[in-house]
Amino acid sequence: ERIRAVRTFGHMSTTMTTDRAEELLARVAAIGPEIASHAAAHDRDGTFVREGLDLVRDAGLLAAAVPAELGGGGATIREVAAIQRRLAHYCGSTALATAMHQHVTAFTAWRYRRDLPGAEATLRRIATEGIVLVSTGGADLTRPRGDARKVDGGYLVSGQKVFASQSPVGAVMSTMFRYDDPEQGERVLNLSVPFASEGVRVLDNWDTLGMRGTGSNDVVLEDVFVPDERVLANRPHGTIDPPLQVILSIAMPIISAVYLGVAEAAYRAAVDWAALRADDPATQRQIGLMSHRLQIADLALEGALDAVGDDPQPSVERVAAAMAAKREIALAGVDVCDIAMEVGGGAAFFKGSVIERAYRDVRGAKYHPMTPEQTLTHAGRLELGLPVDQF
Repeated sequence: ERIRAVRTFGHMSTTMTTDRAEELLARVAAIGPEIASHAAAHDRDGTFVREGLDLVRDAGLLAAAVPAELGGGGATIREVAAIQRRLAHYCGSTALATAMHQHVTAFTAWRYRRDLPGAEATLRRIATEGIVLVSTGGADLTRPRGDARKVDGGYLVSGQKVFASQSPVGAVMSTMFRYDDPEQGERVLNLSVPFASEGVRVLDNWDTLGMRGTGSNDVVLEDVFVPDERVLANRPHGTIDPPLQVILSIAMPIISAVYLGVAEAAYRAAVDWAALRADDPATQRQIGLMSHRLQIADLALEGALDAVGDDPQPSVERVAAAMAAKREIALAGVDVCDIAMEVGGGAAFFKGSVIERAYRDVRGAKYHPMTPEQTLTHAGRLELGLPVDQF
């Protein structure tokens, strides 16, 4: 079943056979061709995949992770990962951009289940208004860029945030700032900042090798006032503390699924090209090697999703499992897309081909925390009984 899952590109294994999962993936299939029709132009021009986002929103998929009682789809982390993986077959940029919204939404649902402040209101707005959440945590993580200063009723924050995917249409930014607490010392504040706040400015500077349509511009904040009620956490600086362990456990499988979907799209295109010379042993081996790498990557993702579960508790082991899967998918994805370029030959080398775009898009996987090398060090320290909370 797992082998067939890889070869049919994201139908996934027996763990994804619920009626809800099938219905969610059917929605993706319904909008996928239209999303794909815009992908090449946005990649060429470096413009935001607005049509793709609108289609995902109109299909109710931006609210997939919102609990059903709040008007959403009630999707699990595994189901959200499946949605984003399938979207990547049509457009990597649309899949990655919306994945950033999805993992913040899934974590907000986690907070809602624990009656934490602000979670229910945000989730209801996603379900009823279709607002887009933007995350800057990938570049900030434990040592955020920018500082917070305490004032009456809240904080003034200033800094420049990078990799803010979907910034052209974002409603609320989930971000972090460094704060010198007079009693606790250096801290990290997790904040919710509306893009409409005075002092927030989105730059137009996203011009990259791959994932060119994600709209991941820098966002500049200059003395932006954030009221106390929008401070979601006050955490130790430089540390992967329990709340961040949960965030990473949720986010990394969803993000990794996108890159697996990108590699699967390149593989599918390569198989189509290979049909023209199916009797060639060298081509047969290349297809076999790609299929093998995708199967192992699929197993890694499934293992990580098993470890994370539907409602993860803080755990360094869960973080390690999610990071291990991301590392395997990143390395396998690059290999698969490289081989697909060889199978596609000169035609795949031309701008506009699915393989050429996937070849560039998949390389973004290494830029999400942790890097492949950091993942190995983290895993080694964990196995040796050394501290793994500093990063």
